[in-house]
Amino acid sequence: MKYSETKTILNQLVADLSQMATVIHQTHWYMRGPEFLFLHPLMDDYMAEINDQLDVISERLITLDGAPYSTLEEFAQHTGIKSESGDYGMTTPERFARLASAYRYLQGVYAKGITVAGEEGDDSTQDIFTGFHTAIEKRIWMLQAQRGHAPEIDA
Repeated sequence: MKYSETKTILNQLVADLSQMATVIHQTHWYMRGPEFLFLHPLMDDYMAEINDQLDVISERLITLDGAPYSTLEEFAQHTGIKSESGDYGMTTPERFARLASAYRYLQGVYAKGITVAGEEGDDSTQDIFTGFHTAIEKRIWMLQAQRGHAPEIDA
């Protein structure tokens, strides 16, 4: 098993990206407020990006002879992103703070994946992790800017 730790991180991301799609979808459904008409469809873009990452990560895991998690139970058992019930009382800034926090978590998993894949000599997976890590940092910047905050990527 040449890439055992890399496969572990890939499967972690399968669970985490599946949960992240749900968190974004919840934001999409429960959002209200003055910027609704702009922000509601933006969440479709965020979901599409996360689902694209999920597909690439899952297929890379399969390419390495891994078996991606594929049930809601597995996703829930293995994700590091907290599940919360929907709430119409949450403000858009609060929702975006929650999204930023979840994206920061993903940023950390991708960073760990970059290191692990590099140590195991899996340049292809490391490249995937690096590209997605960069995309996640951009999302953090955008969410933080919407909230009137600095990205705090290099804090």
